Amino acid sequence: MQDTYGRNISYLRLSVTELCNLRCRYCMPAEGIAKRNHAEMLTEEEMVRAVRAAARLGVTKVRITGGEPLFKPNILSICRGVCAVEGIRETALTTNGTRLEALAGPLRAAGIRRVNISLDTLDARKYAWMSRTGRLEEALSGIEAALEAGFEKVKINTVLIGGFNGDEVADLANLTRKWPVDVRFIELMPMPGSGLRDEEAYIPCSKVLEWLPEAQPAKVHDGVARLYRLPGALGNIGLISPLSNHFCAECNRLRLTADGHLKPCLHSGDEISLKGLDEEGMLEAMKQAVRMKPRQHEALSAREESRSARPMNRIGG
Repeated sequence: MQDTYGRNISYLRLSVTELCNLRCRYCMPAEGIAKRNHAEMLTEEEMVRAVRAAARLGVTKVRITGGEPLFKPNILSICRGVCAVEGIRETALTTNGTRLEALAGPLRAAGIRRVNISLDTLDARKYAWMSRTGRLEEALSGIEAALEAGFEKVKINTVLIGGFNGDEVADLANLTRKWPVDVRFIELMPMPGSGLRDEEAYIPCSKVLEWLPEAQPAKVHDGVARLYRLPGALGNIGLISPLSNHFCAECNRLRLTADGHLKPCLHSGDEISLKGLDEEGMLEAMKQAVRMKPRQHEALSAREESRSARPMNRIGG
């Protein structure tokens, strides 16, 4: 299905929970968030129903997110249901990786084809500081388990944060020489509720290329990421620049929150509820959401906060 600006909407990001076992400073408050009433949240049946409706509109790719999706007790059942929907050709999951050591194999068996793992530092003390509750060795073990499980693609997502990991860009990029992974550097977005909002925390993706002078443009395409490659590397370097070089003209996605709200644009407060609807009702709501997609989001910078009505953990990474 095309929106009013001619973009083909083929990608649904499905958040299955707002909860997470980590408390990353740019995403979650130190105390975490209150667990909401079960009746407010999408059921597993409603999640799969929404994916069926999206597939009828031409969606072919679904990414399962959170919060931390592996924190969801029935995550494997949800994945099996989503992967079984006719018309869905690509299924992926984004995780912090700390529970992947045990779940990578079962997720692959459930039908998940690709996995993205968040990793902002290779320093154990810095990882503990940023995540507040996490251990770096668990995330690294998760990456190794994902590689062993045989996913078609493993990507590492690194949020660029000034004063925190700028000095680690080369070390993180060198993971593409150690493992057959893509490492994607993502500009820090000024989301509501973020604990890292000063201008010094913002690093534009252009700095990555200054710090990696060996990187050459890759001869492949990967959605919104601009790809580069280091000599002798097994994977690519990706640059994702929602602030310095936004990619709204290429946006092909809708987002569905864990409490059932469809977001046509990440940085808009506009939402449409799917909670309690049957498949036909969801289908019509999705058509409306596609019609509502703006040409581009409002101004977004280190000084200008996203217009989203929610913090990132309540939207889905």
